[in-house]
Amino acid sequence: MDVLEQATVQRLFEAILTLTTAEELRHFFEDACTIKEIQEIAQRFDVATQLFHGKSYNEVNQKTGASTATICRVKKCLMYGSSGYKLALERLEQEAEHG
Repeated sequence: MDVLEQATVQRLFEAILTLTTAEELRHFFEDACTIKEIQEIAQRFDVATQLFHGKSYNEVNQKTGASTATICRVKKCLMYGSSGYKLALERLEQEAEHG
């Protein structure tokens, strides 16, 4: 069984979907994760953002401080993953255009 298909993981995803504001999400993640874990996820998303906009590995490393291993992993997810980063980034751009 895929770990992400487990009932406890699905319940977590469903719980996150009930949160409706950035403040609610911040409170949830403060309780659920360490500050370091939140920073690491944020850094990966920043890397994904930079790569999505065509920045080079060198530019991404200089701007985010992420290791080349992290940059490579995120790039792989952008290219061959489940499209989670891409979907979120496209929606953020749509909101910026219409907001």
